[in-house]
Amino acid sequence: MATPAHVAIIMDGNGRWAKARGLPRLAGHRAGVEALRKTVRAAPELGISYLTVYAFSSENWSRPKTEVSDLMGLLKLFIRRDLAELHQNGVRVRVIGDKEGLQPDIRGLLQEAESLTAGNESLTLVIAFNYGGRDEIVRTARKLADAVARGDMASDAITAESFAASLDTKGIPDPELVIRTSGELRLSNFLLWQAAYSELVFLPCYWPDFSREHLADALRDFAGRERRFGGLAARDVAL
Repeated sequence: MATPAHVAIIMDGNGRWAKARGLPRLAGHRAGVEALRKTVRAAPELGISYLTVYAFSSENWSRPKTEVSDLMGLLKLFIRRDLAELHQNGVRVRVIGDKEGLQPDIRGLLQEAESLTAGNESLTLVIAFNYGGRDEIVRTARKLADAVARGDMASDAITAESFAASLDTKGIPDPELVIRTSGELRLSNFLLWQAAYSELVFLPCYWPDFSREHLADALRDFAGRERRFGGLAARDVAL
């Protein structure tokens, strides 16, 4: 089976999972963290080299303050509880998103996770935190515009390749497969540049119910598409 090197996941449905069970939203987020743990453990076993997860979008700050506070608490708990295991298992942590304006303790934890695991190679776990695809593109455009204004580069040196090399995901291959749970059929501002040619799989299950079997099924779906169309790149051109 042809396995994508890079899989990205929109982890959606924690709140609805909790509501369906008469539980507070925090219970759904806690169950979602456990689903993330299982997925990170399963990914390298299934041949995945890069796993990107949409942990907290730049739009999530508009949620109720109590929910945002709960989410920040879960992030801190995840890093403090799981960082040692991630490091022991050879997982490298990369964080993408706008780090400016984050609380110092959150920023410090994210930097610690990246620094400690920088040399690991079994899996790269990319955490999209305070991330939005449009925001990333705008920040990158401003960065390149500033470089042109300073005379550090010519405007005609801005190409698709140089632009991609200036994104938060510099050095990370584009995802071949993007998975979204909860039955929603949209990208929700996630990896808009990087997912230009990604295969998309939408699953009806809520994120807390996501399992190794769901991930394996999505990989089989991906491989089946590749076989049917004689290569994904060829299909993009043919369509």
